[in-house]
Amino acid sequence: MTNQKGASGIGYILSICLVAALGGILFGYDTAVISGAIDSITTYFDLSSTMKGWAVSSVVIGSIVGALGAGYLANILGRRMTMMTAAALFLVSALGSALAPAFWFYIILRLVGGVAVGIASVVSPMYMGELAPQHWRGRTLSMFQQSLVVGQTIVFFVNYFIARDVAQTWLDNYGWRWMLGSEAIPAVLFAALLLLVPESPRWCIMHGQQDRARRILARFTPQKDIEPMVEEVRNSLDEGRSSGRRAMNRQLRQEKRGSRSALKKPVMMGIALVGIFLSAAQQFSGINVVMYYAPTVLSSVTDSTGSALLQTGYIGLIFIVGNLAGMFLIDRVGRVTLLTIGSLACVLSMAVLGTVFWFDVQGYTAMIAIMVYVTGYAISWGCCSWALLSEIFPNAIRESGMALAMGAQWTAGFIVAQTFPMMRGSEWLNDVFNGAFPFWLFGAITLVSLFIVWRFVPETKGVPLESMETLMSEKFRQGRVNNFSQYREGDAQTARA
Repeated sequence: MTNQKGASGIGYILSICLVAALGGILFGYDTAVISGAIDSITTYFDLSSTMKGWAVSSVVIGSIVGALGAGYLANILGRRMTMMTAAALFLVSALGSALAPAFWFYIILRLVGGVAVGIASVVSPMYMGELAPQHWRGRTLSMFQQSLVVGQTIVFFVNYFIARDVAQTWLDNYGWRWMLGSEAIPAVLFAALLLLVPESPRWCIMHGQQDRARRILARFTPQKDIEPMVEEVRNSLDEGRSSGRRAMNRQLRQEKRGSRSALKKPVMMGIALVGIFLSAAQQFSGINVVMYYAPTVLSSVTDSTGSALLQTGYIGLIFIVGNLAGMFLIDRVGRVTLLTIGSLACVLSMAVLGTVFWFDVQGYTAMIAIMVYVTGYAISWGCCSWALLSEIFPNAIRESGMALAMGAQWTAGFIVAQTFPMMRGSEWLNDVFNGAFPFWLFGAITLVSLFIVWRFVPETKGVPLESMETLMSEKFRQGRVNNFSQYREGDAQTARA
């Protein structure tokens, strides 16, 4: 890695973010590996429909715990050490679940993996957002979503090659163990590369380590910009803890890292609620149905399990392409515009997918509908929600805000993962809707979520992180859609005044 400034400085930041993005690869790998293994696990442990849902959704319960505790760990241990903790948990979960002698043991180790997923989902994008320059922030933060999708796609093909040309009996007894255990390789790589990256300079400033922050910033920041950046972060922390009155400001500064007190401010609570909504809506759009159950869904309209696994791999490749398009467009078009375009594509494709099951259409129509869905999702809720979640929280509530948002995301993810096989297995729903109900339901929820975005989520393109509180306050006051795309760094000082 180079210590030069300018283009080399950007390269240095991007290389650091690529390491942090490995947390996203493990996130995607851990959550999607079950897609190829679930049917064999169901057979091996003789699971009911409800227990099958639990075999999938248990990782989400662990993710809720990990997400809710990640902010505390990131504040106490630092961003880098917390990511290393996640890497260790990924490794334990991969090896332990692969060797599980009983279902209860498998569940415990999947819960451990979920804790690692929850930690990575909070801390990796937080770390990346704190290092990325604002004009690159959307694309840099989209790297996390891209890494998540890459992890999912890699494991789709890993599952396919493990299952290819083998007897179903071997797959049911041993193949799923190889699928789960393969995660150990990226977990070890993540832990090793984390030894090469620095701590977040913003975390250093928040903990009174200004000299350490200056040394880190000096690796990729021109000397003349270091002191203004340090002072800007310190000022934003003071403002986040302020109630607008001097006496209260002094009282809050005496409190230990006052993120909880800052959350009591109405605007901070509003920002937290927006973050919670964005996280939950990302899951209620139905993405986990694709990531966890795509082979199960496709096997009912294709000729074999192997064909369904291969088609799932193709869907993962389309997801990568869609996410690359989102990364290219997010800092040009803006977050809200991409959310609008992608959400409408998701609604349309879910409507078509439901119709496929309603009329029992065989062939590639279902796969095409899912490909349209993942493309729309990738450029909208995939790219944009991760970017927004890493942007909208002011420094004073960054850890607690991200933790609450990720807790909401994984709660919503658990609901989707647990209820989908139950809806698919419901005789009443199948009699009435012929398997179409869950897909139409997710499409309707996505449409409602889009209306909420229009009303409460501002455009954050080009807005400095230290000015997000002012921007969100303005949006809440207006209560309607506005174009903030002309907001620039030069407005930050005026906004704070």
